[in-house]
Amino acid sequence: MNGLSLTLLGTGTSQGVPLIGCKCKVCSSKDPKDNRLRTSALITYNNSNIVIDTGPDFRQQMLRTNVCSMDAVIFTHEHKDHIAGLDDIRAFNYLQQKDMPIYCNPSVEKAIRREFSYVFAENRYPGIPQLEIISIHENMRFTVGDLEILPLPVMHMSLPVLGFLFGDICYITDANFISEKVIDRIKGVKYLVLNALRKEKHPSHFTLDEAIGMVEKIKPEMAVFTHISHQLGLHQDIQKILPTNILLGFDGMVLK
Repeated sequence: MNGLSLTLLGTGTSQGVPLIGCKCKVCSSKDPKDNRLRTSALITYNNSNIVIDTGPDFRQQMLRTNVCSMDAVIFTHEHKDHIAGLDDIRAFNYLQQKDMPIYCNPSVEKAIRREFSYVFAENRYPGIPQLEIISIHENMRFTVGDLEILPLPVMHMSLPVLGFLFGDICYITDANFISEKVIDRIKGVKYLVLNALRKEKHPSHFTLDEAIGMVEKIKPEMAVFTHISHQLGLHQDIQKILPTNILLGFDGMVLK
């Protein structure tokens, strides 16, 4: 799809990289590729901008990417590092003078209504976010602007999470299980963005080796790893040991 691109706004874990108070070689690195905001991405297609997840760094990500318009937000799941920055959507409400479409499954909607209860209060304070919540479900296609998006069910330990397939790009974060049915659906995709937390085993995220194994199953033309911990190692060191069809993601990376 000509004109379709994905920008990785953040490629870090729930605490980001560097971690507060950590003096390890990754958190102390001067390489900007080792500095990671919380995981989020920006889809751009035919002048439409769509954000995947609004974590705690959402405002900073919008400013440094110079995003001045937004057509929708889509959510993978309800964990705080993926929804905490939603309040800052009100800047786009003001600029565009309309509600922001929010595409999410029922569990994310429940979390948003709980965490941002003031948005839905009967007597609302002026200037709060204006949201239009649109329910989506796994395998239910929906369209934003000219772009068709397919939500894909994956698991984050015991929590159902949505990955997204749009055009020739598949985006999956915060997962440690992908069913054979989903693997068959995305096999051979051009770009696969996938979480790869660290080398050591983790209860709810793919390790580096597990993510590499998943790439071998899905066989994309190119894979990009995201949701990366400081425990994985220095960006330049890890990139050297990866297969040639896998890139270690970094903040600001653009896939076209």
